Amino acid sequence: MAAGAANPDTRRRASWFNFNDVPRPEAAEASNRHLMQALEHNKRVGLTLAVRARWVALAVTALLLVMTIPTWDVLYYHAILIGLAITGWLQLRIGRVGRSRWELALIFLDIALMVFGMLVPNPFFDSDWPSATQYKLENFKYFYIFLAATTLGYSWRTVIFYGVWTAGLWLSGMMLILFLGSTDGALTDRLRQAVGGDKRLLDLIDPNIVDVFSRIEEVSVLLIVASILAINSFRMNQMVVRQAGISRERSNLARYFPPGIVDRLAERDQPLGAVRAQDVAVMFADIVGFTRLAERDTPEAVVSLLRDFHRLVEEAVFDHGGTLDKYLGDGAMVTFGTPETGEHDAGDALHCAETIIGRIAAWNTERTRRGEDAIAVSLGLHFGPAILGDIGTERRLEFATLGDTVNVASRLEELTRTFDTDCVISDQLAEAAKRERGGTHPLLDGYTARPERQTLRGRDVGIKVWVRKLSKTPEPS
Repeated sequence: MAAGAANPDTRRRASWFNFNDVPRPEAAEASNRHLMQALEHNKRVGLTLAVRARWVALAVTALLLVMTIPTWDVLYYHAILIGLAITGWLQLRIGRVGRSRWELALIFLDIALMVFGMLVPNPFFDSDWPSATQYKLENFKYFYIFLAATTLGYSWRTVIFYGVWTAGLWLSGMMLILFLGSTDGALTDRLRQAVGGDKRLLDLIDPNIVDVFSRIEEVSVLLIVASILAINSFRMNQMVVRQAGISRERSNLARYFPPGIVDRLAERDQPLGAVRAQDVAVMFADIVGFTRLAERDTPEAVVSLLRDFHRLVEEAVFDHGGTLDKYLGDGAMVTFGTPETGEHDAGDALHCAETIIGRIAAWNTERTRRGEDAIAVSLGLHFGPAILGDIGTERRLEFATLGDTVNVASRLEELTRTFDTDCVISDQLAEAAKRERGGTHPLLDGYTARPERQTLRGRDVGIKVWVRKLSKTPEPS
């Protein structure tokens, strides 16, 4: 089955600097819907958390501003905070996996609004401070709040963009203030006299001076932090990719194996598809007279019938620890003892056959009540050595059970028409079931051992069989 082949790309460990190891969402969309679903879910949850964190931070900042500026002048800054809240909401509305120019534009607008609010003096203030005074307010720290929120909802690339754009706009504002900003030379003269010629102290308190080194230091630290957070986002993205790969593999395994076996397989380090030979029980199940049903009923009715039949067989197989190897149109191939042998594989196959027959009878009661035809089922079971392993190409691998045991089970299912019964089992399966129970098996009381060997199509050597005593449900007319 295709599920058995692990995807090596999801297991490969990338070095911390090799960002190209992470599949791009655009490329993954066509090949792995589980990955896209995981990335989309991760993006939506992250954006929701980021926007909520933003709103909380903006609300706290608004309160702090009221305490710092207890006048109506504070509304200027509140207007900027409202703009940041709106851009956050818009990012949540349009956020999706993959690159989006609108999302990047909104992030850029975030940074531009913050830089504007920090470097452009409040027009409602009565005082006419020098432009460089804005840097004395030490508002750069607020960029770290938005940088941290960015890591919740965006990729590592966007985190890098945020750091670079912030540095670029902040330094651009510095250059504008240096060359075009207003100054107060008289104030500088008075401060120089007050500090007695101490240049270092003057640089610290003079509102006309732009400390270029401090501004470069600010953006350098921000870029370092953004890089570290980007690496962490990259690692988290890798984790999402790996978990999506595991989810896909488990989903594929669940199509063929019961939940208990899926859990055990998920814990194994050995590949599922390693070629090996082992004893297995094989069962073929088929709907008798399906061709006539398909000719008479509508396509919708035929598909509905098959789905109900497949669901019934699947549930019975998984209830008894079997493996649903494949559907064969109106039939199914089932194995017991794959991918790992058990202590009661032959007996489980017998129990499963009885369960299918019983559930078909109950299903027929419902169908008859609805005025629909009864369904006849035929089963063939055999036990013996088989070859297990992956077949196919790299583009499509399938875990398969091969060999004479499979062919014999298929021929025994055909033999049910000869004996007018619903189940024929081989003597090898009957003997294996006895050994598992210490010499006898109660379900064999419902079977009759045929004394003569049966010749099977495509096989030179005959085989002893057991025939179920109860006659099958009449074929649909």
